[in-house]
Amino acid sequence: MGLFDVFKKKSKSKLSTKDKKNNEQTVFLSLDDLFAHNFISKGGKFLYCVTQQEALETLDKILEENNWEKISCVQKELIDFANQTKTQISGSYDDSPFFTTCEHLIAETGNIMISSNQIKEMKLPELSTHFIVISNTSQIVKNMGEGLTGIKTKCKQKLPTNICEIKDYGNQKNKEGFMNYGLRNNKNTYLILVEDL
Repeated sequence: MGLFDVFKKKSKSKLSTKDKKNNEQTVFLSLDDLFAHNFISKGGKFLYCVTQQEALETLDKILEENNWEKISCVQKELIDFANQTKTQISGSYDDSPFFTTCEHLIAETGNIMISSNQIKEMKLPELSTHFIVISNTSQIVKNMGEGLTGIKTKCKQKLPTNICEIKDYGNQKNKEGFMNYGLRNNKNTYLILVEDL
């Protein structure tokens, strides 16, 4: 091995060390990017819309893609919105996909926070396995603490009860165990996120 080969080898090792440092640097994402990344990594289906009209068309495509002829919805403003599609709307809780809004989208975890404002007195395991959630970009918060503060600020007169999170978006049920007994909140979830900022 000649002197030139030794220098060449050293320069290559220095570059690879520099490349390693670049790969190890922390990447900071905006709240909406962080939420989308975490939500999708858990199996959620993320659909971004710029306008309400685009959101309506997206809802129609979700229903058509899954051959869902009926959805269940208990929020009057959403029933009016969904009535613009060709789908039958059930105003009660049944086995059809559940169409709802949410309280907040939690960026750090990719979870969807809901409360009695959306699901009344029902518990998540009692509702359909399929959820279609419509939300606005202004509802994205960093963590659960900010979400609870947002609810407290928004609902000063009457705080909602039944605050919970949809945490997993796969179709399979959580494995039963001591720490999650009775907390099956797995939902096959579509999120229609509408830009409002």
